[in-house]
Amino acid sequence: MQTTTKEMVPQDGDCPDYGEFVDSDGEGDVEDVSEPLERYNQGLYYPVCIGEVLAGRYRIEHKLGWGGYSTVWMAHDVQYRKDVALKIMIPGEKGEYEYQMQNEILRTVRDTSSLVTHQGSFLLPGHGGNHHRVLVLPLLSPSLGYRTMQLPVATRVSAAKQLLVALKGLHDVGLVHRDLNEGALMWEMPFSLAEYDTATKYQWLGRPKKVFLGDYLWKRGELVQQVTTPLDLLGSKLYLGDFGLTIKDGTSVRIKQQAPYYFCAPERLHGADPSLASDMWSYMCLFAALYLGNNVFYGNGGGSTAFSWVEQLGAMPEQWKGKFWWPEEVNDAWYDHTTTPDPERDLAARIARMRPDISQAERELVLSVMQKAFCYLPERRITAEQLLQDPSFRAITEIYQC
Repeated sequence: MQTTTKEMVPQDGDCPDYGEFVDSDGEGDVEDVSEPLERYNQGLYYPVCIGEVLAGRYRIEHKLGWGGYSTVWMAHDVQYRKDVALKIMIPGEKGEYEYQMQNEILRTVRDTSSLVTHQGSFLLPGHGGNHHRVLVLPLLSPSLGYRTMQLPVATRVSAAKQLLVALKGLHDVGLVHRDLNEGALMWEMPFSLAEYDTATKYQWLGRPKKVFLGDYLWKRGELVQQVTTPLDLLGSKLYLGDFGLTIKDGTSVRIKQQAPYYFCAPERLHGADPSLASDMWSYMCLFAALYLGNNVFYGNGGGSTAFSWVEQLGAMPEQWKGKFWWPEEVNDAWYDHTTTPDPERDLAARIARMRPDISQAERELVLSVMQKAFCYLPERRITAEQLLQDPSFRAITEIYQC
């Protein structure tokens, strides 16, 4: 094993390092990037402390992330001497849903090697007689967010291909991910941290910065700033996770939209249910971000998001007029097919602006790929299986040797 920034030396025993409480000036910084405090007050999130041991074997070492239905923690399994991720769900039906969906994935998907699925689970007693499902997951780097764009282009294109293969596995059994965005992408850590003590791990990952949640909760807990994984700790393998909203194709749902909205297929903002085709739109948004180095669409789901579609792709279908989910933001010009996109602002121009380093031939390949998924009508959109065999897509991956 080689490291590139610091030497990691295995230690005998483990240092009782539990991170650091920030002072009053730093509390706002931790709170700004952490899960909402009120969800602890409501009994939804399970309060956790760094150094706490759950289920008699999982010692909490750092915070990996959080979502609407869970918090995720880096932990050391003292029984099997390995590091894992613990996804602690909120109590009730919504918290149990991802566990059930992951079981469905494990049962039906032929190859789950690129999907983040549980290795086991257990229950923690919560407030008021509730219980929290905990999923034991492999330890991976959490989403890099904007830092993904600091990776080499070849690594990002390889990630886009791996993501498509993983998505095809879901689609082959009729499962719609429904929440494809950069937060669902996780990267391997190519060597085990488990042989190092906590203090040595913190040399790499940073010591947890934390705030005491207060004495008013039913158990002690800490608000902990999420770990930032150094880029040189990452491997080249990408994983797809976060199946808390996954559904079977054809299922009708109450909430049609997807946030962040710049990953959401436009028909979903016009009242359509999520589908395999809407996943492909979201996938292409991720492909574009990985390839170009920035998101191709933008906005908060209102007029700015719709304008970013129309500016680059042209007018939306006339039959969608009057169905936009945010009526106050509607502009009838979005559906006016007597106008055409400005060639200085359309998708081809955006590709040229964001990747001035590539040849005209490569630009045409990328435009061809994007246009096959950025079709307004879902029935005309390319499938995951078709895209993997698409000559333009394959030519791009060959350019970057992936």
